[in-house]
Amino acid sequence: MPSLEVDGYPVSYAEAGSGAPLLMIHGTLGDQRSFGPQMAAFGAKYHAMSLSMRHAWPGTWEEGGNFTIDRHVADVAGFIKALGAGPVYLLGHSRGGHIAFRVAERHPELIKALILAEPGGELDESLGGAPASSQQAAGFSAAARKIGAGDIDGGLIVVAEQSGGPGAWDKRPEEKKVIGRDNARTLLGQMNEQRKPYSRAAAEAIRIPTLLLGGADSRPNFAKIIDALIRFMPDTQRVTVPKATHGLNYDNPEFFNKAVLDFLAAH
Repeated sequence: MPSLEVDGYPVSYAEAGSGAPLLMIHGTLGDQRSFGPQMAAFGAKYHAMSLSMRHAWPGTWEEGGNFTIDRHVADVAGFIKALGAGPVYLLGHSRGGHIAFRVAERHPELIKALILAEPGGELDESLGGAPASSQQAAGFSAAARKIGAGDIDGGLIVVAEQSGGPGAWDKRPEEKKVIGRDNARTLLGQMNEQRKPYSRAAAEAIRIPTLLLGGADSRPNFAKIIDALIRFMPDTQRVTVPKATHGLNYDNPEFFNKAVLDFLAAH
């Protein structure tokens, strides 16, 4: 599989098509395979590239490995620069949406347009969040403890139910379960990343055209983040994907793909 070296690390990716570059950033426990339902549709019009973040499959996370938002933001920015194709379209889902948001905040010159599919994280007080609120971090820590003790599926069930509600793991297609198992140990690195919450100032600073996508049947905390960001990001569009939970690109790929392609065609 192809890769580009960023700060001494080979960032691998899957690709399809040609033309203007469209980069996709996966979420927690994901990798380049997480956008399988998008590759053919996006590759028909763009050079679609689905990245595996540092230490995600086909790499591994080792004790002491750097698996943080800041490291991955730097990797995405470095990848875009190494690609040498000018500004790109950037799509991120869940944790990948948070990474994409931070790339846009810190490196706006690298992005033509931004797509955030239920970006993960917390809101600070300027966006209506509670001080020191970190239910997500607590859940991930509990899951990581199970994974560290060898109970891989037990930990993955905790993560799945936190984002998708009771029974979410059992409802996942087998290919997504395989991806989760292959990346389970990355949660040991992620649980201490101390992710910075979204702020009003950061949202106001992003003037890149942005599409915010949410699942109609997703949990309310994801809609709350979109509600807050759309109030203060100057150039946004919102689309709700019907018959979809947090895994909206898998739950309803036809609608998801069309929404993204329609947005990109306008930008």
